[in-house]
Amino acid sequence: MLEIVLATRNRDKVREIEKILNSINARLLSLDDFPGCPKVVEDGETLEANAKKKALVVSQYTKKFSLAEDTGLEVEALRGAPGVHSARFAGDNVTYKDNNRKLLKLMEKFSLGERRARFRCVAALAKPDGEVVTCEGVCEGIIAFEMKGKSGFGYDPLFLLPEYGKTFAELGEEMKNKISHRARALGKIKEIIDNL
Repeated sequence: MLEIVLATRNRDKVREIEKILNSINARLLSLDDFPGCPKVVEDGETLEANAKKKALVVSQYTKKFSLAEDTGLEVEALRGAPGVHSARFAGDNVTYKDNNRKLLKLMEKFSLGERRARFRCVAALAKPDGEVVTCEGVCEGIIAFEMKGKSGFGYDPLFLLPEYGKTFAELGEEMKNKISHRARALGKIKEIIDNL
């Protein structure tokens, strides 16, 4: 059976990716299975650059297929910020809440009509021979005026989907994993994996 190493140490992402890809014909491994794997510095200028870099480094180290993704929240009123810096928006070694608080502070002066945002996810699948394919998923929404909901992680309590009238954190894991940016990107990757 094909083995694919998930190139992330973020346990929330690992759990979500495993649930989204639960029906693929492959065995998913985590970096816990490869404790010596080098830490990848995400210094790319784009989500695609970071996803490719992570996938390639892990694939070259493990000699297996590797799946990486990088996700960014792009807020129109902030000219696309936090974007590629979403995880470190409030600084290094910060919590999800720290990032959410900073975003809320920056959005204070904006009305409902000025709060458009999108989550973008780029997934990269690296093969042991060095070939990499990428797929992108996008989910449109708006930034809520306050954090709502207990499910999910990251900016989920602030990312409001107008068609549902709920944030990702209120929608719950099962629904989020059907409609999210990550689900859309990984759905395309799944088709590639199924055809390997």
